[in-house]
Amino acid sequence: MSGSASKSTTKPTSAEAKPVHSVAPVVHGAPAHEGKSASPVTGKADSMTQADAHNHSIRTENVSLWYGNFQALKNVTINIRQGIITGLIGPSGCGKTTLLRSFNRINERYGNVTTTGEIRVLGKNIYDDDVSLSELRKSVGMVFQRPNPLPISVYENVMFGLRVHSRRREISRQQSDEHVEHALQEVKLWDAVKDRLKKKATLLTLEQQQKLCIARLLPLKPRVILMDEPCSALDAEGIEKVEEMIGNLREKYTVVIVTHNMAQARRATDECIYMLLGEIVEHADTSQLFLNPQKKETEMYIEGRYG
Repeated sequence: MSGSASKSTTKPTSAEAKPVHSVAPVVHGAPAHEGKSASPVTGKADSMTQADAHNHSIRTENVSLWYGNFQALKNVTINIRQGIITGLIGPSGCGKTTLLRSFNRINERYGNVTTTGEIRVLGKNIYDDDVSLSELRKSVGMVFQRPNPLPISVYENVMFGLRVHSRRREISRQQSDEHVEHALQEVKLWDAVKDRLKKKATLLTLEQQQKLCIARLLPLKPRVILMDEPCSALDAEGIEKVEEMIGNLREKYTVVIVTHNMAQARRATDECIYMLLGEIVEHADTSQLFLNPQKKETEMYIEGRYG
């Protein structure tokens, strides 16, 4: 099984086979190449991109993606700045979630996916032959629409990812305790659960479960956190608390969030990218995009004329 391929130099047409980055389904956390030492995404970036990697956590160039014969992304070129919260907005089916999942190659889990173009995370092309998918997904964590805590204790949920990526007995009990407390403190959940760490995580409220899912990423020391509508299953109070927590992640992490909630996009993001039919229409500071959009399509969407 091959988990990576070289960059395509031509765009496929409907009449020809789509080149490169076409992969079989992969198991989350499996290395890109079995039996071969693989470098993490945080390994050396190309010399031309090392300096730029300090300013932009994610860069894409002419990225197109197909599910079978359906083209979901069309020549997407964007630069996502480090240490801010960037929102992906647009009507349903515009490619927001597909683009988000491209940043750590989760799309490949669904099979029959073809990607062309280039995606650089922290200065490294994530389709280089030496990229390990497990290391990529440690550096680029993912939070889904509905909270998905494991049916084990709160404590073991936080430690789950780190245990998977560590040798047996490599982590002492003291280290585990420190990891758990630090992660739960960072997502503003420690005070609520510090006396219930051995209780099942599925007994927490939805808001607490979503915070726990974010905390589960933190012991792995990610640099980028991807969030696919993380508040869609929450009530108003839960949304407020999770948004506040996400805001606290600013600067330490690069956060990319998909949302259909325009009010949330205005409140919780620093920059917004508006997508339509698989293409980037506009990318600007959030205040500028909402108050003075440069594209007619953007204006129509944020005014609620369609979407």
